[in-house]
Amino acid sequence: METQMLNADSPSTLVKATIHLGSETYMAQANKGLVSEQLISVKEQSMSILKDFITKHNIPNDVPDEPEEISSEDEDEISPKPPVKKSKKRQ
Repeated sequence: METQMLNADSPSTLVKATIHLGSETYMAQANKGLVSEQLISVKEQSMSILKDFITKHNIPNDVPDEPEEISSEDEDEISPKPPVKKSKKRQ
């Protein structure tokens, strides 16, 4: 069995990622540095790809779980209780 040592100067790509967003496909890869440095680089590339995709397709950041009509009806039914204030006793 032969063991091959890889150093930081090795031109081989150890970290690659393929990202499928809808019908579009993106590649992120790092060619230089240690594996940990390549992972960081690919993560940054992936986050940039995702940000650009969201911006391009104008996808809202927060999608509500329920339509607003239902949530407004619930607010009318629930009456908030006023906070109870403690009275101070004088000595």
